[in-house]
Formats: sequence, structure tokens, C-alpha cells
Amino acid sequence: MEEEIKSSAEPAAGKEPAKPALEPHRITSVQLVLFAILLSFIVSVATTILTVLYFSEALTGGRDFNVFRQILPVKEFATKETNEKIIRQDELVVIVVKKASPSVVSIVASKDVPIYERQYVNPFPDDPFFNNFFKDFETPQENQKGTQRQEVSAGTGFIISADGLILTNKHVVSDTAAEYTVFLNDGTKVPAKVLARDPFQDLAVVKIEKENLRVLPFADSSAVDIGQGVIAIGNALGEFRNTVSVGIVSGLGRTVAAKGGDIGIENLDELIQTDAAINPGNSGGPLLNLHGEVIGINTAMASDAQNIGFAIPVNKAKRDIENVKTHGRIIYPFIGIRYAIITKAIQDEKKLSVDYGAILVSGDGEAAVVTGSPAEKAGLKEGDIILMIDRQKIDQDHTVGSIVQEHSVGDMVILKILRDKKEMNIDITLAERKGQ
Repeated sequence: MEEEIKSSAEPAAGKEPAKPALEPHRITSVQLVLFAILLSFIVSVATTILTVLYFSEALTGGRDFNVFRQILPVKEFATKETNEKIIRQDELVVIVVKKASPSVVSIVASKDVPIYERQYVNPFPDDPFFNNFFKDFETPQENQKGTQRQEVSAGTGFIISADGLILTNKHVVSDTAAEYTVFLNDGTKVPAKVLARDPFQDLAVVKIEKENLRVLPFADSSAVDIGQGVIAIGNALGEFRNTVSVGIVSGLGRTVAAKGGDIGIENLDELIQTDAAINPGNSGGPLLNLHGEVIGINTAMASDAQNIGFAIPVNKAKRDIENVKTHGRIIYPFIGIRYAIITKAIQDEKKLSVDYGAILVSGDGEAAVVTGSPAEKAGLKEGDIILMIDRQKIDQDHTVGSIVQEHSVGDMVILKILRDKKEMNIDITLAERKGQ
């Protein structure tokens, strides 16, 4: 056994000994560095070639380098997506305008105006002395020669019910002596009647005798964002019907003092500001979002600026519309007070113990509490401070008026007031303040 083991370990007699196994080749650090430099050079050259071929259409020779597009898709796809977005928005505006235009109308006011004729007469017809010296002297004089019917103003409106209700601005139909005519998109001319004028907002509702009219849908104007696209449609300059302008919402919650028609100067608040062109005659037209929904009623423009227009949020018109549909008039709930929102300056001036609320004050010939109003019946008096209404704190963002308008006539509200440094709760039932 030992011999067998030995014979297996030693070569047999007469044979060459077996060669030892080769050792594995070892890569030196110098070779590794040279290989890395070579690989880096190759990758750099390949990347440069691929980049040049991809970004230069001239070098590609019109070939379809799909592999390059898969590796470097940014330029082509980003440009294509941007162009597609621009095209989609342009097409969207065209679609919205085509769909909305039949619902936008022109409103023209006409009335009998006097006709004057110029005549030359002797200023001294009954004076012999002056007539002798100035018999050939005549002065011009304007004499009325009857009347004639003329268009005196024009504006815009839009259809809010299939049976002919139209929403517009109050200043478009403010002349109670005028007769109003509505021109539909197809040129049809229809007499119109003013059903209601809002006493506090620049809004009015007009009626024409037509059926099956196309109605514009309403959006929720509280969801409007600055920067979103908008479209204004209106009877620009009272001459160019269904003029379209496009822009964005450039501001929210604006307050302006507007002047128009026979309403004098009117303070308008919580307005939507837009850079879509609103020209004279656009008043009363719709401000639409890119879904074709009304977000506002175009009402004013800044005369000393360019592309600064304002629209009343459509949510503020919804109450008027429902009132007219239900009651045939605009109904406003009111308490019957004149107040000032307390600021830091008012607190310091009157040495008040609170820096919020609404203090009842008289001024401009108006009493702090209206005679016969719910406020008087509930015992409110000048100097009282309304701190809360139905647990809503009164401040500059939540005024008494805005909270009251969220209620209906006949609703009871709870006022928390401060009188002589003592807090108390008073129940008030809202009464009706009718529109015009």
C-alpha cells in the first residue's frame, strides 16, 4: 500500500518529470491606469459624436437616429410638448369663442332727443332805437325743432336662461327714460325690458321674449387663480359686436371707484383684475375661463393705464339671478346700520379696548342706526361694537355686510356686541331691502 502511494507521487523511471503549472498573469498598476485613460478617451469621443449627430439635423442627413432619441430625448420632446401646448390653447380659445358667442348680446339704449336748429335773428326786434342802428345785425340762436329717436348708449350682456333672461351691468341700463333693444349674435333685434337693477352692485337683469336660447354656464369664481387664462367677449366701443380679447387673471380682490351711466361714482370691491382688453361697450359682457364658463362680468377699465380691466365675480351675481327668477326682483337682507371696521388707528383714536369688530358710527348725514330697521328694533345704538355674527369674528376680511349677504330675508342672526365694556348677545331677524 505504501508502494502504491509512493509510485503515484513520484514519476516512473525513464520518464520526464511533469512541468509545473503556469502562474496567473498579474496586471500592474501602470497598466490599469493606462487602460482607464484609454477607456475614458473612447467614451468621450463616442459621447461627442453622438451629441453632435443628435443636436445637428444638418449632420444627420435626415436619418432617423432612433437610438439617439432614446438616449437624449430632452430637446426634441420638450420642444414638441411646448408647441403642442401652444396649439392646444389656441384651439381651445377658438372652440370656447365659437360656443360662447351665440350667448353674448349687444344692448342698445334709445330715446327721443331734442333736435335743435340754428337761426339768425335781430337781437332788438322791439326796440326802435337799436333796431334803427342795428337793423342788419343778427345773432345766432338755437331753437328746438321737435325730437328724434337716437341711440344714446350701448353695452353688452349674456344669456342666463333659455327663456330670455340676460345679465348685464347696471350702468348699461341705468337710464330709466330710455328704451332698450337687444341684438342677438345672428343679428336679430329684440325689444328688452329691465327687470331689476341691483342697488349695491353694478348688476342688472334684462328680459327679452325669446325661447330656446343658449345659456352660458357659470363657474365658481371663488376658485379663480391669478395667472389662469381668460377670454372677454363684448360689444367693443358700442360698435364692434362680439369682439374677443384674451389674457390672464392678473389680480384678485381689487377695489375701485367706477363711474358710468347715470349711477355716478360707485365703489366696487372684490373684483377680478385682468389684462384681457376691456373697452367701452364691453361692460356687462362675460369673462370666461378656458372651459367656456363665466367667472366674472366685465364692468370697468383703468382709463389711465393699458390692459387693466375689472370684472365682478360671478358668484356675486348668483343671488340676484335667483331672486329675479323666484321673486321678480332683487332682494337684499339688511340689519340697518352704518359702521366702520375697527383698525389699529381707530382703536387708538377712540381708545377702544378691542382691535377688531365694527363700531356703529353716524356720518355723511346718515344715522348709525336706521329708523325702523331690525337694528333699531333690537336696541342697537351708536357706539356699540359688533364683535361677532353667528360666531364669525368681524374684521377687514369678514365685514358685517359680507356676512349678512350670506343669509336670506327672515333669517335670525346672533350678534355678539360690546357696549360700555360689557359683552352681550342680541338676536336680530333680517329684513328686506328691495332693489330698484
